[in-house]
Amino acid sequence: MNQSDRFIVTGGNQLKGELTPQGAKNEALQILCATLLTEEEVHIHNLPDILDIRHLIELLQGLGIKVTKHSSHSYTFCAKDVDLDYFGTREFQSNARKIRGSVMLLAPLLARYKKAVLPKPGGDKIGRRRLDTHFLGLQKLGASFDYDDDTNQFNIQADKLTGAYILMDEISVTGTANVVMAAVLAKGTTQLYNAACEPYLQQLCNMLNRMGAKISGIGSNLLHIEGVEKLTGTTHTLLPDMIEIGSFISLAAMTQSELRIKNARVDQLGIIPFVFERMGVKLIFEQDDIIVPAQEEYEIQSFMDGSIMTIYDAPWPGFTPDLMSVILVLAIQAKGNVLIHQKMFESRLFFVDKLIDMGAQIILCDPHRAAVNGLNRKYPLRGIEMTSPDIRAGVALLIAALSATGTSIINSIHQIDRGYERIDERLNAIGARIERQ
Repeated sequence: MNQSDRFIVTGGNQLKGELTPQGAKNEALQILCATLLTEEEVHIHNLPDILDIRHLIELLQGLGIKVTKHSSHSYTFCAKDVDLDYFGTREFQSNARKIRGSVMLLAPLLARYKKAVLPKPGGDKIGRRRLDTHFLGLQKLGASFDYDDDTNQFNIQADKLTGAYILMDEISVTGTANVVMAAVLAKGTTQLYNAACEPYLQQLCNMLNRMGAKISGIGSNLLHIEGVEKLTGTTHTLLPDMIEIGSFISLAAMTQSELRIKNARVDQLGIIPFVFERMGVKLIFEQDDIIVPAQEEYEIQSFMDGSIMTIYDAPWPGFTPDLMSVILVLAIQAKGNVLIHQKMFESRLFFVDKLIDMGAQIILCDPHRAAVNGLNRKYPLRGIEMTSPDIRAGVALLIAALSATGTSIINSIHQIDRGYERIDERLNAIGARIERQ
């Protein structure tokens, strides 16, 4: 796959059918890194077949982990013989920089091998994503960090990890995951306060407990972790990707389509369905499926005092920042007005100019806020040529293009492929017209 790949999208078609969401990307990154914590086999099911996950699996293979592929979504990992010399190779530096999730290799390597190396990680350019939280948490457990200017990488060591009281300086999902993975093999008890409590993190904690860890308080922001000597193998199945579920709901509403989203694990979606209902989208829940009926119009609710609806992101159980781009696109054809307030990242709204070029009525107030005046389908969006800046903006632009009249060209679709599995094939199967070139 080439970074110059693009989608040619013919918009204006109604879609109809079923979609099954892929396994959760953000959970997969944590779970894959956790396979390093034991020398026994760990079986993982429902892995999404996407670029970021492939990059991380390559990184694990480079470290000497035995990877057995059973299907495109099921793997077995065995980290019995880890090659620490791999850290010194150019291949490691190049692969680790491709994917931000590589930061979560720190804790398992420290816990088992007393040392780790981390090049400055890559990932989306969505604003500052500092690593301090990871480092401060691991330092409290006894790790020391040294930054090498020549190689642009961090060298981390820990002769002994000891449990401690840790107050996280910010609610960071990957930061919490790193500290938890280190603490399960540390000597003594760790209290982790202001911890992230996303379903994906709960999944990680439950998996570690099945491996022999002693974590309590799962699902809250205060975790108690009693260190153990070693962990055993286990089997783990990933949750469906809540971001993809939200993207499908938005797609259905924008294109006036009737879609059934299969096996959505509604019990794990938190506030997400409620936010879409606030945007006027009707949702029908049938066991574990979500049915989005075809709607000619959807009206944004106002607050009880009559003031304009504000949608903002927040750490879980608040609304996930990864769906803010999708909600913004949804608002374009709604009836009514909404203020989209992206609090957690400062560069995530810069794709709005592409939507304005398509005919959307949006005022970008500052890097964090966009006011959207819904068109209520009076004016359709028009197809244009654009470039995907990050994973979530990429899929938001794809939804806009599918709802527009005429043809759109989306460049740099490797950004979409990093987070969405075969999205063109899956949408084409239910009536979309997306050509990959």
